[in-house]
Amino acid sequence: MNENISKRNRLLAEKVIKGLESRNMSGYYAETKEEALNMALEMIPEGSTVGMGGAMSAHEIGLVDELKKGNYNFIDRDAEEDKRAAMLKTYDADIFLSSVNAMTEDGVLINIDGNSNRVSAIAQGPKKVIFIVGMNKVCSDVDGAMKRARNVAAPINAQRFGLSTPCAKTGACMDCKSPDNICCQFLMTRFSRHEGRIHLILVNDSLGF
Repeated sequence: MNENISKRNRLLAEKVIKGLESRNMSGYYAETKEEALNMALEMIPEGSTVGMGGAMSAHEIGLVDELKKGNYNFIDRDAEEDKRAAMLKTYDADIFLSSVNAMTEDGVLINIDGNSNRVSAIAQGPKKVIFIVGMNKVCSDVDGAMKRARNVAAPINAQRFGLSTPCAKTGACMDCKSPDNICCQFLMTRFSRHEGRIHLILVNDSLGF
């Protein structure tokens, strides 16, 4: 990545990490995907039960592959015949992996969900939540983060899943009530009452949607 962009990302990450700390959440900064992968693995003890939502960022840094082949009890929802049972097992997992649809410079996390298994596990259940977040997800404020979640992340995900939503056709949120709507639940995480539960690894890269 261009050194000027990397310098800007490092400085912005320092601000984001301070914001997370003020909200009882822990933040870290990785210069590369490889560094982010090593950080994440250090947070996940061998033998841990690990679940996840639809976190493309975790795939992109190679974390999902490492968990599948390592000494972990990885709940692979896509490989399970009973997907509901897999989702329910995730609520009692040691670790839950996710990303954010967007976040603010002062540490507020924004996530939207269709089935709501991801946002509900972020809010409560798994003992530890680890977010993998590219610096492309950081927005100046809540309004900007919400706009990003609805107008960037949601349309791309709707297209990725082959859904027939207005945003999949137009590329922008239409505030729809489509049967295929993936913006059913909005979760704003602005503070964690449980110290040591939420950890966020910022990556000096563009990850996810």
